[in-house]
Amino acid sequence: MGASGKMGARLVALATETPGLAVGAAVERAGHPSLGRDAGEASGAGPLGVAIGADVRAALSAGDVVIDFTTSAATLALLPQAVEAKIALVIGTTGLDAAGVEAIRSASSRIPIVFAPNMSLGMNVMFKVVADVARALGAGYDVEIVEAHHRQKKDAPSGTALALGRALADAAKHRLDEVAVYARHGDVGPRAAGEIGIQTIRAGDIVGDHTVLFGGLGERLEITHRASSRDTFARGALRAAQWLSDKSPGLYDMQDVLGLK
Repeated sequence: MGASGKMGARLVALATETPGLAVGAAVERAGHPSLGRDAGEASGAGPLGVAIGADVRAALSAGDVVIDFTTSAATLALLPQAVEAKIALVIGTTGLDAAGVEAIRSASSRIPIVFAPNMSLGMNVMFKVVADVARALGAGYDVEIVEAHHRQKKDAPSGTALALGRALADAAKHRLDEVAVYARHGDVGPRAAGEIGIQTIRAGDIVGDHTVLFGGLGERLEITHRASSRDTFARGALRAAQWLSDKSPGLYDMQDVLGLK
């Protein structure tokens, strides 16, 4: 899905290099200027013999797993069609609200779905590491998350920052919506115990930086992940697709794919 977008093009190109994978179909929205083009040529990978089309139902019959990095509206429109076609889904779309997440959860009772805010293998190891660190350090350390992305990113904070926040809140046996602080301005008073600060930067062409800072008395520990290319997310999504192809219906994430649970 979204085959000529920045992520879609890299998914097509890298799929052609991945043993065991083949591109069965490539989809763009109706009226998109890339319709009719060879998906491989559009991605820079060379001709594949797969034309970019707008017929989702036809595309769903051409493969085993759909990889979707699009928009929340496009993802939610795809869900019932994927359920009808009984095809597995890898969803990397961010910015979904609570109702959208619930729609994905509902669809996963009928089809297997990998849904993750970040497909990077390194970032998904980081999710586990920061939770382990939070439990080891305990309540005496303040926690801040700082995320930075390119100027075109629409949602803030990033889905990855929120996932880091949930992992940290869970480790402290809290709900993120009870302890998250998204902005500080003016006379806000001293930091409350248990706060998880989440700060957002949007600038230039930053692919994606995330830092979790644990601040104690006399020391601080910072754990940082920096993505320098979208290929890291694409490779993770392709790995998820291979893993998902023979799974039963259910809602999975990259922790399942990597065997970290």
